[in-house]
Amino acid sequence: MYLEIVSPEATLFAGEVTAVTVPGIDGEFQMLNNHAPIVSLLQEGKVRIKGNVVLEEDYEDKFSKAANGDTVLAITSGTVEMKNNKVIVLAD
Repeated sequence: MYLEIVSPEATLFAGEVTAVTVPGIDGEFQMLNNHAPIVSLLQEGKVRIKGNVVLEEDYEDKFSKAANGDTVLAITSGTVEMKNNKVIVLAD
């Protein structure tokens, strides 16, 4: 599936991934390929990305690597939309 993470400043990441876990306001949840369409508000927490993630040099410092190999981005709030195997995270 395709993931795009957009902040007020720039598009932080865009590319193919295998899974995305986000901090929804009712709890953390994961989206995989062919997930049902969803729109949700996000709370403070971490967006976890699984897959072969290639980051742009300008934004590498915003991400970290978890012990299990996930790429992690800390956010304070935002929204997420999943539709037709495309995930868009609008993050603050």
